[in-house]
Formats: sequence, structure tokens, C-alpha cells
Amino acid sequence: MRLSIERAALLKALGHVQNVVERRNTIPILSNVLMSAEGSQVTLVATDLDIEISESTEAEVGAPGQITAPAHTLYDIARKLPDGSQVTLQINAEDRLDVDAGRSHFTLPLLPSGDFPKMTADGFTHNFVLGAKELCRLIDKTRFAISTEETRYYLNGIYLHAHDGLLRAVATDGHRLALAEMSLPAGGEGLPGVIVPRKTVAEIRRLIDGGDADVALSISEAKIRFNYGSAVLTSKLIDGTFPDYERVIPKGNEKELTIDNKVFADAVDRVATISAEKSRSIKIGLSQDSLSLTVNNPESGNAHEDLMVDYSADPLEIGFNAKYLLDVAGQIEGRDATFFLDSPASPALVRDSEDPNALFVLMPLRV
Repeated sequence: MRLSIERAALLKALGHVQNVVERRNTIPILSNVLMSAEGSQVTLVATDLDIEISESTEAEVGAPGQITAPAHTLYDIARKLPDGSQVTLQINAEDRLDVDAGRSHFTLPLLPSGDFPKMTADGFTHNFVLGAKELCRLIDKTRFAISTEETRYYLNGIYLHAHDGLLRAVATDGHRLALAEMSLPAGGEGLPGVIVPRKTVAEIRRLIDGGDADVALSISEAKIRFNYGSAVLTSKLIDGTFPDYERVIPKGNEKELTIDNKVFADAVDRVATISAEKSRSIKIGLSQDSLSLTVNNPESGNAHEDLMVDYSADPLEIGFNAKYLLDVAGQIEGRDATFFLDSPASPALVRDSEDPNALFVLMPLRV
């Protein structure tokens, strides 16, 4: 194999695929990227056996062929080469990869391309198209609530499913829940609920960042595939049953609090400075058009701040995790956030004044 490629094109393609490669691998071939040169392009593929991502880019192919080279090393080389440089890749007489750019020369070890695992992906039953911005919104509004607790593996992703003519994304860790929805695209009718793993969510979000082209999704019972431009990401789905999340979304919370989201978030951030790291608990006291934030920490002291708000229901004291409050505040696009509350032991429902197609649920803390 011999090819010449512009440094920027190589860096972009490697940047998209090398993130999938784990830094520590017990299987050496999984540390490598598969490079296939043919015609006027080169295709790069990386996998961790659960996710496979490929990207094709233009190159001047002198001799077609296929190799596997160390993914992170090759990426670091491309990243450090000068802008605008032309990179030549070719196999030398010792079956190693020569990488040349200007006066820079590198030689990298290779592993047999025949050993590189291929992910089978067929039997896709549902195919539909989303705009990149629409997909970004579904991800950004929900992924902060994905659980990191490995024992409850079925919560380690975003639950994507069709619901009453809508495409809905939901994530929860048992302490908070985030839901975002949009009109169901053509082809999504009858879509069964699938759980897209946390790492896959991060990789597709990185891949489409800043783009506005369409993303083609294909879904089967076991896998999901995203086609975006010249990149294809295929991933296994989490084999588990997502809980009946609708049961935890409050239906009868009648105490309504409307508050300037930025003012609230800044105040929570200030008062939480001295909260205990583990619980990060903060007490909210509500009375007529007034809100107080209080933290009492025997080790580091006390903090208190009062805010003017729009609230006319009965007085209420309720505790929350400050980090969770800030996470939700970070997803509010409008000026105001609206809290629907019931009692100190009942979950709170939070809505965005600018986005009726998203909601958040926060479980209270005892403070």
C-alpha cells in the first residue's frame, strides 16, 4: 500500500475514528486503525468490539492495499505535523509503515489486517433521517442524566423510542430524569424502544458537532447505525429493559415556581460552594414571591441567599442536590425555568419556557 494525503484530511478522519480505540487494550489489534486504500480514497476503521466507526476521505493512491497501524500514535503524528503538509504512507521492505511529511519521517509497526474484527450489521428494521441539529438537541437535553452505575447497566444510555407520533429520548440515573422529544420522522413508525450506550452517545455527538447535514439512522433489535457524510458509526445496543419512566413524571404538582434561570443558577453555584462534596445538598425555602437558598455544613460553615421569584402557592421547604440543579439549569434555553412542586418528599418537574418538548424531573433530598 502507498498513498499520499493532505494532513488536514488525515487528521480529521483519524480524529473521528481514534476516539473509539481504548487506551488500554488486552487485544493488540484493537489498538490499531484499519486503513484501506483503493481508487481515489482511503477508508479508516476503528472498533472496540461494541462500536465500529469508519470514515472515508480523498487520497492519491499509488498502490492499493490494506494495513492496520497504531491508532493513537498515528493520530498524534498527524496532529503535530505542520498545517498544509502532504503526508505519504507506504509499507516498507520490512513490512512496517513509513510515514513521511516534509523532513519528518516515522516508522510504525503493523499487525495483519486479516486479524482486524469486522462488526456484522444487518437486519435493520427501521430507517429514518434526522437533522444533525435535531439529533444534537435530543442528546444534549438528556445525556447528563445517564447513569454511570454499572450495576444498573440498563440505565447506562439514552432510551430512544416512538411515543404518540413523537420520537422521544429519555435518560435517568434514578435521581433525576431528562426527556426530550420531536416529531417522529418518516420511517420511525412503530420504532421499538432501544437503549443507546453512553459511549456511543458521546461518539456520535462528537462526530456531528457543529454540522447541519442530515444523519441517517438504521435500527435493529441489537444494533444502531448512524450515517453522517462520509462517516458510518455502528454500535451494539444495551440488552436490557428500560424502566417505566412515565410513572416517575409528576402529574399533580400544583405549586408553580417561575424563576430567572441564570440568576437562580448563579445563586445555587455560590451557595453550594460550602456544601458537603458527597451529598451537595441545598435547601430551598419558598414563600410568597420569595425563595431562599440555604446550606448548613458543620465542617465548612453556612451559606444563605434570597431571591425574588414568581410564587404564590403555600410555603414549602425542599432539598435538592446542587449539582443536579445546575445540570438542569444548563439545559434551559429560555430566560425562565418553571418548577412544579408538591411536597418536600415529592419529585419536582422542571420545564423550559422556550422548549415545550423537553422536561426534567428531580428527586428531592432530605435536608
